Amino acid sequence: MINFNKLLFMNLLFSSTFISISATSWFTAWIGLEMNLLAFIPLMKTKSNKFSSEASIKYFIIQAMGSSCFLFFMLLFLNLNFIKLEFNMASSILINLTLILKMGAAPLHFWLPEVVSGMEWNSIMFLLTWQKITPMILMYYSIYSPLLITLITILSSFISSVQGMNQISLRKFMAFSSINHTGWMLCTLMISLSLWFLYFMIYLIMSLNILSLFNKFQIYFINQLTKLFFMNKKLKFIFMLNFFSLGGLPPFIGFMPKWVLLNLLMNSKFFLLSFMLLMFTLLILYMYIRLTIPSALFNILESFTNPMKNLKPMNFFFNSFILYSLPLCLLMTQFF
Repeated sequence: MINFNKLLFMNLLFSSTFISISATSWFTAWIGLEMNLLAFIPLMKTKSNKFSSEASIKYFIIQAMGSSCFLFFMLLFLNLNFIKLEFNMASSILINLTLILKMGAAPLHFWLPEVVSGMEWNSIMFLLTWQKITPMILMYYSIYSPLLITLITILSSFISSVQGMNQISLRKFMAFSSINHTGWMLCTLMISLSLWFLYFMIYLIMSLNILSLFNKFQIYFINQLTKLFFMNKKLKFIFMLNFFSLGGLPPFIGFMPKWVLLNLLMNSKFFLLSFMLLMFTLLILYMYIRLTIPSALFNILESFTNPMKNLKPMNFFFNSFILYSLPLCLLMTQFF
């Protein structure tokens, strides 16, 4: 049965995003951000999850704080636009910090794992993917300091890799994974918007695929995932494909945008940033491999239950895309 209330709020959610990214003034972009906030909070609330109300309140407080600071610094930026260049630069950096808070990038990421831990997978899909579009596009239009983006990228990659290792909750694990990819996507904004779009679309497909699997089998903790691996080897193989691709391991599709970005960073003389991203990627890969390798080391009989029958054809399509589309995407590198 169609829930018309959710359909209405989802329509408002998508419309507010397009209003913000196509706005010709900062005030219109701010209105779009407020519409987005008011549309997403009802989508977070579910009757089956008693922690969803707490998560929605936390999300509202953080986003309202970020929107208030964004409006204040926006007015400061407009008033000082023709007075002093250094104040213009400082105000732009402050605007970028408010956008970093709203998207949940490090070091202003403290709220994201706590909010995600009280949400259902359907709402998490929107929070970790769609809700990052508007802050990133607005940040692209207000970048005055590549040094700030460099610091945010390094901090997001390092903090997410360190804090994500000791997680037993898959929701917090995916939150730190999103923080890591947020840092990479912010780094693509220094190169070109088309590269950001390529990275975001690949990240969107990978995230929706693995989050839909978590939602299908109602998996919230690592021990539940390990038990599911013991039930069916094919299902374990599907999860391994997704985790390895999400970590950027070749020859999976998740390797492609990182490889293109590192090439362009090296060509732009960002040698230190490229080296640090490469080192932190090894930590991220260990974080993903830790979920799958223990179950692969034990020979346990499969269960008579067949969880594969509950999978939709779209899941198999996405997994085939993750495995086989890397050669096709390599042809797209000529556009960057």
